Amino acid sequence: MHNDGSSLRLTRRGFTSVALAASAAFALPLPAAALDVDQARSLIDKAVADVNGIISSGRSEQQMFGDFEKLFVTYADVPVIARSALGVAARSASPAQMTAFTKAYQGYISRKYGRRFREFIGGKIEVVDAKPIKSYYEVISVATLKGDAPFDLRWHVADKSGRNLFFNIIIEGVNMLASERTEIGALLDQNGGDLDKLIAQLQTL
Repeated sequence: MHNDGSSLRLTRRGFTSVALAASAAFALPLPAAALDVDQARSLIDKAVADVNGIISSGRSEQQMFGDFEKLFVTYADVPVIARSALGVAARSASPAQMTAFTKAYQGYISRKYGRRFREFIGGKIEVVDAKPIKSYYEVISVATLKGDAPFDLRWHVADKSGRNLFFNIIIEGVNMLASERTEIGALLDQNGGDLDKLIAQLQTL
């Protein structure tokens, strides 16, 4: 299927979805003695090390698709991210549809940005700080693309699902959650609001 190169291009803003990806801000406060700033930073330190390893591995694009999907499943709160991306439509989806959508979405995200991984070869990401923000922690990193100036990449981490996971990424002030929700909403509209058709389409993109 033809993909719009401009929407997939791995640029300062496009790269964020490698890690993918996007989720809703959490409203409840963190429970006492749960996730702390050091644990949040440690999680992203590991995720960043894996991202850097993938982009410098020299593996084929197809192999990298699988590597990025494994990374996404390991470090991201995939069910929360997928539900957020689907937006209002998630309210009327059956449990089976949400399971199918979540699986299709994680593969879609991994392939979508993995196709442009070569543009990041020679670059790197480095974690530089972490701090609490309301109900989650923000881990601050600096990303450098080959031949480009460093830019700000922030990971939002919480433990709402019982594990320490990232649920959103902010790049230079741009919230990727909003971008993903807009894109998925547009695809759902193209499929006449039929979630099953959207799921089938995501599996082909």
